[in-house]
Amino acid sequence: MSTHGHHTYHLVDMSPWPLTGSISAMMLTTGLVKWFHQFNMDLLILGFLATLLTMIQWWRDITREGTYQGLHTNRVVMGLQWGMILFIASEVLFFFSFFWAFFHSSLAPTSELGNCWPPIGIQPFDPFQIPLLNTAILLASGATVTWAHHALLESNHTQALQSLALTVILGIYFSALQAVEYIEAPFSIADSVYGATFFVATGFHGLHVLIGSSFLLVCLIRMFMCHFSETHHFGFEAAAWYWHFVDVVWLFLYISIYWWGG
Repeated sequence: MSTHGHHTYHLVDMSPWPLTGSISAMMLTTGLVKWFHQFNMDLLILGFLATLLTMIQWWRDITREGTYQGLHTNRVVMGLQWGMILFIASEVLFFFSFFWAFFHSSLAPTSELGNCWPPIGIQPFDPFQIPLLNTAILLASGATVTWAHHALLESNHTQALQSLALTVILGIYFSALQAVEYIEAPFSIADSVYGATFFVATGFHGLHVLIGSSFLLVCLIRMFMCHFSETHHFGFEAAAWYWHFVDVVWLFLYISIYWWGG
């Protein structure tokens, strides 16, 4: 039951974090515009730090509510689950727009692109080198995070820690290989619509991998501190859902942009 005594769901107490989060997001966006136009990163760095501090303290409060105060009842967890499902659905639509832009240009290339795809002068990546290795890494990480989930359900704390740590390592390895790929890229984001769609789609996916790795790293720390049990572990479950979403998006990216598009 809620501490407020009137509802079966959890009514959160008064918190400053929605306000500080809104102000931080405004500072971050304004700082980006200032950086683009005036080449000054002061406001951007300040907004990033404020956003990071808000995230840490807000999620600290949520962890305390769910782990120590017992406020995350079954009804509350159901609300959190639907919230995560809707968030992932919005992310699907987010990446759908990038695939739409890619196929819009690739299926009917204009005369400015030489009426061919990839455009004349663009040397695409070999899909059977780093992209294929990254595909194997993400598929392996999907298996290890599932292993961690099943180990947690069976109360096997040691295996859950080991498999989750391996998942985080694979995520970091993926990001390192993608950084190498970007450094060695024979084209840039300014090279026609091919470069724009390639770097925006794969770049945003890379950002999601970094976010997912951070998500799983926090879950690893919480698992080490025994915050999760076989019946109470939605924080980890949400991270696993998010990671599987990242895996599926990469499969579509690899098949369409690296293999078919190249």
